[in-house]
Amino acid sequence: MSQALTARVSAALQQIVNPRTGENLVQSEQVANIVITLDGKVRLELRLASADDATLARTVRQAAEAVEGVTEVRVDVRDATQGAAAPAPATPKGAPRSLPVMSEPAAPRVPQAPQPTEFPNLGKIIAVSSGKGGVGKSTVTVNLAVALAQQGFRVGILDADIYGPNLPLMLGVNAPPAVVDEKIVPLEAHGVKVISIGFLIERDQPAIWRGAIVTKILMQFLRDVAWGQLDYLFVDMPPGTGDAQLSLVQSAKLVGAIIVTTPQEVSVGDALRGAKMFERVGVPVLGIVENMSYFESPETGKPLAIFGSGGGQRLADEVGVPLLGQVPLYPPVGVGGDTGKPIVVADPACTAARKLVEIVGELQKKL
Repeated sequence: MSQALTARVSAALQQIVNPRTGENLVQSEQVANIVITLDGKVRLELRLASADDATLARTVRQAAEAVEGVTEVRVDVRDATQGAAAPAPATPKGAPRSLPVMSEPAAPRVPQAPQPTEFPNLGKIIAVSSGKGGVGKSTVTVNLAVALAQQGFRVGILDADIYGPNLPLMLGVNAPPAVVDEKIVPLEAHGVKVISIGFLIERDQPAIWRGAIVTKILMQFLRDVAWGQLDYLFVDMPPGTGDAQLSLVQSAKLVGAIIVTTPQEVSVGDALRGAKMFERVGVPVLGIVENMSYFESPETGKPLAIFGSGGGQRLADEVGVPLLGQVPLYPPVGVGGDTGKPIVVADPACTAARKLVEIVGELQKKL
């Protein structure tokens, strides 16, 4: 059985061709040091050059996962310019490459990142991220979640912005959550369950914590909260590409990420780095949301591009994902965020609310 699985994994990986070189990854030795255990666990090394497409890591993992008999896949991505971790024994030219079969995985040469865990009760886990602050990422997260709850879905929001938790204010709930059977009971607003560090600390208390503490808090919010059964869990990420983002993708298996930007190039550039971060770690970007796209003139109803135009579409084209929607700049959206009344609840007939509901529809199609 082991030799048959070895052959199937090898054949599957040889079908993957690097668009840059035109060679398959096994033949070019970009995939190397493959280890398969007796219980079907696969570990391999993928060597990527700076010019290679980072999505090759996801392609390799998915190809190996699709092989019958494989129970788990770990892909260690390394810089191709830094050399191999350990050369495999030489084989005669033209002879088939054999993959080692072991009772236990070989000890890694460097510390390995934890593998993301499946949380079936959390449904589809979606990260909402941005490259910089002030683009309305939390506003988009809240309104998408509430719009889905209005359609009858079971929805939760995990506030991963440990240093600047805004969801208590934006959803109009803020109280110490109860603990039942050693599980934290999330608060609920507008039909959405929510957990935030803002419920656990005073409003004026700064979270002066290092990355290890942030990681521990996020893991507790995933494992130790009584979410019940959800259809969707939105994770409101902090700006940038720091500890929280890395901790999340290493802790939970995400279906994808939504990137929020505004039309300005300074916002688009930062958002691009955020999108590339998710691609680098094998999380698909589901699409781009352009917030504050235009202002509707009260006199004429015509759109006025106050912050420029086209930034969201350019970002979507560069990343190769759809532009899920454009949300206009509408002052009551900000007022609703300050009073705990999301715009899809406070004024569902306005253009901004309708655009957000349309984005929910596009997201469901994508998933």
